[in-house]
Amino acid sequence: MASTISASRRHPFPDVLDPLTSIRFFLALGVVLFHYQLYWTLPPSASGLLDRTRLGVDIFFILSGFILTHVYLQGNAQPRYRRFLAARFARIYPAHLAILLGMLALVLAAPLAGVGLEPGRFNAPDFVQTLLLVQAWFPRQSLALWNGPAWSLSAEWFAYLTFPAFAWIALRLRDRPLVLTGLAALFFLALDLVYRRVFGVVLPRAEDSMGILRIAPEFLFGIGLYYLGQRVALSPRAAIAAVLAATAALLAAMQIPLDDRLIVALSGPFLLALALLAKSGARTFLSQPLWLFAGEASYALYLVHLPVLMVWRNAVQRLAGLGGDYRMGLGELALLLTLTLAAAAGIHMAIERPGRRLIRRLVERREPVPGLEQTRSVHSDQGEPF
Repeated sequence: MASTISASRRHPFPDVLDPLTSIRFFLALGVVLFHYQLYWTLPPSASGLLDRTRLGVDIFFILSGFILTHVYLQGNAQPRYRRFLAARFARIYPAHLAILLGMLALVLAAPLAGVGLEPGRFNAPDFVQTLLLVQAWFPRQSLALWNGPAWSLSAEWFAYLTFPAFAWIALRLRDRPLVLTGLAALFFLALDLVYRRVFGVVLPRAEDSMGILRIAPEFLFGIGLYYLGQRVALSPRAAIAAVLAATAALLAAMQIPLDDRLIVALSGPFLLALALLAKSGARTFLSQPLWLFAGEASYALYLVHLPVLMVWRNAVQRLAGLGGDYRMGLGELALLLTLTLAAAAGIHMAIERPGRRLIRRLVERREPVPGLEQTRSVHSDQGEPF
């Protein structure tokens, strides 16, 4: 039989879920291309689904709930909170801090280079909020532009701080995954209703202004999907077919395009299919070292692409005497993307990895943890976008 679904028996996931690591690169690349398409010379019709690849952030949020459940909620108890937060801080903060300080240096150097900055665009309160990762916790009238993508780190940090509440719900409803996913859907719909009434846009448009509302139901959705996936086992052939079908449905929904909220809903089966692919033992290109490294470096890519884009366009405008509204051709875009990928790889290897190891080593000296949690923590970053 190609597949088995059991209401009473679990089919555990393997420790390492390679497809969920590699897919991070393609999701981050989609966000990069979404920002690029605002400046290129192709006609609007050529953008197609790229207008919706910004919803890769929502997939990241769902993926975080899924992976943190995989890593920290295998037993009957919650992880030690201080150690959990230290691991999450080590995961997101070194690269964030390095890029934020780099942005500060660029802003301070801009007048010396003759680059004019919009008054008030880079201000001290926004810098402090971005430094503390709280810029997406409150209603705002404008974006915190020190590094635009960092709003999602602020939302993630909020989810990490409130993880005990998510874990409490998860551990009590893990044997009823459909109830968990249903609660996530109702939570999403309720917050979407409130957000539309207060801010005038749908919840998947929440960013700096109360972006924490966007992550909360999606994180819970990821938790429900994990426990649902534990009850399903697919053969390699069936798993590959499921991934192809879910991917085609998601891309088609983006291209049509469907409502943002429906695309977020379709992201769940897409991630679940990838996780079941790992469980099936099927080997695809998503398990190849190149794509695994690209997935691991995707966080740096996500954070650094806008600063690189900003520096590039200012340099070209100044050197070529172009206006701020100039459009980039494909050759320029290809070169810019190559430099951005190289910068991301460098940040990942020179800052992100060493910074993570250093922080975790300091924590482990104070609070060594033997047993299951220590063993599973070896893989605590695989698949997680932030």
